[in-house]
Amino acid sequence: MALEALIVGGGIGGLVTALDLHAAGIGVRIFEAAQEVKPLGVGINLLPHSVRHLDRLGCLDRLLELGIPISEQRFYNRQGQHIWTDPRGMAAGYRWPQIGIHRGELQVALLAIVRERIPADRIHLGCQLTGFEETDDGVIGHLMERATHRRFTMKGDVLIGADGIHSTIRHHFYPDEGPAKWNGALIFRAVTETDPFLSGTSQFMAGGRQTIIGYPISQRYRAQGRSLTNWAARFFIDPSSGFAREDWNRRGRLEDLLPRYADWTFDFLDIPAVMRGATAIWEFPMVDRDPLPRWSHGRVTLLGDAAHPMYPLGSNGASQAILDAHALVQALTGYSGVKNALEAYEAERRPRTAQIVLQNRAGGPERIVSLCEERAPAGFTDLEAVLPAQEMRGILDRYKALASFDLASVNGP
Repeated sequence: MALEALIVGGGIGGLVTALDLHAAGIGVRIFEAAQEVKPLGVGINLLPHSVRHLDRLGCLDRLLELGIPISEQRFYNRQGQHIWTDPRGMAAGYRWPQIGIHRGELQVALLAIVRERIPADRIHLGCQLTGFEETDDGVIGHLMERATHRRFTMKGDVLIGADGIHSTIRHHFYPDEGPAKWNGALIFRAVTETDPFLSGTSQFMAGGRQTIIGYPISQRYRAQGRSLTNWAARFFIDPSSGFAREDWNRRGRLEDLLPRYADWTFDFLDIPAVMRGATAIWEFPMVDRDPLPRWSHGRVTLLGDAAHPMYPLGSNGASQAILDAHALVQALTGYSGVKNALEAYEAERRPRTAQIVLQNRAGGPERIVSLCEERAPAGFTDLEAVLPAQEMRGILDRYKALASFDLASVNGP
């Protein structure tokens, strides 16, 4: 008899898990608290290892109609001096691209693919999990329709918590964990229509402790000779200032941001003009959670941000959730018994993602710009004397290997 999986959370991780389970012949039911999935938010990067899995699931062509294959990542100091260029995606020899894409459009596209393949009565929007219990032969989820408050139950063989950093399932197992950990940094995110910059398919990061990143995310704008540029500005404030750390949908104010970047006008992009051109800016605390000692308890497990929320460095959040989905389905189809499968899934994914969480706290690959600032805060005349190329290459290569997107791992069997 085929397994039946209950997925809590219809974000990127939950939807990819549903597609992967369905492709493997495992029954799927998805429960998403939002009544409607809209193309909200800003941009993200999908790294080649995650794009490889999306291609295997037959999603790549759809995503390339939306997003931009990124060809390089360039690093600059806050004076706009070039530090390093790292080829990316197929320009770096990968068999799959790195894709800059609007997060909301990606989620809507994945939901559309799910609806094409999975019966509509198995996709439950506007439903939230209120509790669950394990039985001798399965797990029962207790659910509620948010619009009507109707309560019902659903039984499955495995319950998968893909419900984000504020996961109900994670909280069930770790009720005393407390709020997400804030490091004092704020991130202001937005998208702005600009002229194409650098190669037209470039991602850049500039700064040091205070940073700005940007990259194009829309094929539609590119076809018109323009760039829909996703950008994120990060700086630190006093952690005792009383910021609402758990406020995820807060509109940012340009006046809180712009003065800090008033002189950041580079030869390839005018950063203050980009900030002024955004129709809406969103403000987020830069938070994560400590790695957990366990993800899986009996027939219940965690995935994506519910399992390993991490700082948004190295373009790893969504990509690691996609790798989780693949590893989970491989375990469920390769091991006898759900509990054995979840133990195998966790043994593969939990240690590696814990290392990424900790490495991101240390700066991730963006550590290049902070090191350059520490050693040459006023700029440099001899970069090699400040930050040798071998040291920069080592930082990037070690991070790629840790996050499983080194060239050999991605292009291998």
